[in-house]
Amino acid sequence: MSDLHVRPVRSDNELADWRHVHNVIIPGDPLSLDEVRERLGRNRLEVAYQGELLVGCTTVRPPGDNGAVVIVRVLPEHRGHGIGQRLYTRALEQARQLGGDRIETIVWAANTGGLRFAQAAGFVEVSRYLPPGEDVPYLTLRLA
Repeated sequence: MSDLHVRPVRSDNELADWRHVHNVIIPGDPLSLDEVRERLGRNRLEVAYQGELLVGCTTVRPPGDNGAVVIVRVLPEHRGHGIGQRLYTRALEQARQLGGDRIETIVWAANTGGLRFAQAAGFVEVSRYLPPGEDVPYLTLRLA
């Protein structure tokens, strides 16, 4: 695991890699490159590589009315090796450096692995919403 490299999204390739991870994990809400660029303008986006192999990404939204939001995504074939924990620890520290006293995360309910990870990290559900035209809700969880 020592060859895990995490870096901020800066290049078009990193933007495309972040988008790829998002779209694999949340196929019901695929993002275009322009939508990812827009998110990059207001959030901290990072990509994670094991050596040169893409394994995951993170999003840290600066604190707002409900606190900061930390989202960690690890591609399914790379789960269970501690990558998610390392990315979560890093993203949580970034959120706290931005002044996040309260930390939330958002998990697509169909991502049962992501939901288990969030709950094991101490997050508890505070709300859920179903976007128009969707069948599966998104859960907002807050770090207890």
